[in-house]
Amino acid sequence: MSNLIERKSADSTAESRVYSKITRRLIPFLILCYFFAYLDRVNVGFAKLHMQDALSFSDTVYGLGAGIFFIGYFLFEMPSNLLMQKFGPRFWIARIMVTWAVLSAGMMFVTTPTQFYVVRFLLGVAEAGFFPGIVFYLTLWFPSWRSARTLGLFILVTPLSTIIGSPLSGLILKMFEGVGSLHNWQWLFLVEAIPSFVLAFVVLRYLDNDVKSAKWLTDAEKQVVVDDLAKDAANRARANKGKVDSSLKGMLKNGYVWLLALVFFSFNIGYYGINFWLPSIIKSSGVNDDFYIGLLAALPYVFGAAFMVWNSRHSDLKQERRWHIAIPALIGCIGLTLSAYCSGSTFWMMAWICVAMSGTLALIPTYISLPGALLSGTAAAAGIAFVNSIGNLAGFFGPTVLGWLKDTTGRTDVGLYILAGFLLLCVPLILTLPARLANPKKMTVEPEYSDAQPDAAHHINAASRR
Repeated sequence: MSNLIERKSADSTAESRVYSKITRRLIPFLILCYFFAYLDRVNVGFAKLHMQDALSFSDTVYGLGAGIFFIGYFLFEMPSNLLMQKFGPRFWIARIMVTWAVLSAGMMFVTTPTQFYVVRFLLGVAEAGFFPGIVFYLTLWFPSWRSARTLGLFILVTPLSTIIGSPLSGLILKMFEGVGSLHNWQWLFLVEAIPSFVLAFVVLRYLDNDVKSAKWLTDAEKQVVVDDLAKDAANRARANKGKVDSSLKGMLKNGYVWLLALVFFSFNIGYYGINFWLPSIIKSSGVNDDFYIGLLAALPYVFGAAFMVWNSRHSDLKQERRWHIAIPALIGCIGLTLSAYCSGSTFWMMAWICVAMSGTLALIPTYISLPGALLSGTAAAAGIAFVNSIGNLAGFFGPTVLGWLKDTTGRTDVGLYILAGFLLLCVPLILTLPARLANPKKMTVEPEYSDAQPDAAHHINAASRR
């Protein structure tokens, strides 16, 4: 018995070293890529500070243009993820990055509302599939019981993009005012698009399509991942009582996938409403310096990043998902409600927005791990994209509703109350998902141990026979 315990302990340590190696190789680079994707997506919030006056756009026009990005995203996200399976993650991720960089830079040429709508729509089409593609890509490397902490590290880029990107965007606006024949908001779109274009070519050289093609892993290290992914598939089959349909049709018939899509839709109405309007909300509270607006806009994401890391790690530690989503959603609702109530005070408004962002950001990695844990094969690729596309469709409604209410009432607090209500809706919805499906079970299928230590070649041959 003592030998068996020692063997399990040694295997656990070796397994951890393998996943640490994979994490160091993949996550920092993917964070860098998504950093610029997210920056190109939301820098329109900072461009608005000057673009709106220069082009005489109303708040309704801005809100519609900011949100229409997600219509293109919604329509093309699932096809994009299915095409990633056909062409391979490395090529498809690079293709996405090139097209979004070109279109993001093209925002500098916009002069009319129609042009604004068209370019934002095309930017959504171009970026469609990037985030769910990365999520699916990571399921090829990490089993579900490691997914929340891994996704937590990757999705940490969301607050980091704002923590770094907000002051950076404010600084670009300040430094490039009056430079050449371009407005500062035009320089903003151009300067922030260049890194995405360059990184696309690095992707082609750096990323591997899957574990088997990774030359930087030994055969024995690859086998650790192959065995864990096989164990994960067996766990999933048991949780679903052997009824795991990996087809696209099976995904669409899965009621829990539709439930997850509805949860993400409700969440994103609140999240993107805050995201696109935060610089303007801060400016309306009396702060006029672009750089200071950028610093203040970054502050809620600092708190959100810390809570996100803690919540995702704690979720994996407890092997629990539902309450690690429901409680942060409730915190986000409370924070957003009180920020609207305190909109007359910059200090208290920002304090409660920090609370709201802590809750909303914290639930993302834990939630995003669920579709991949419920599905497999083509259904996993399509399901992750489907849930994300439906959820991101809310990115159209959140900013649009806030813009319309701002023009109609002259206030933003009414819109913030509505956004808070959608965050609250997430709580009962996510608790509807059965715990047996939501919570990963690492040791449902026990590994077999023998006195003889099999060599790496035997492992690889056994894997190929399976």
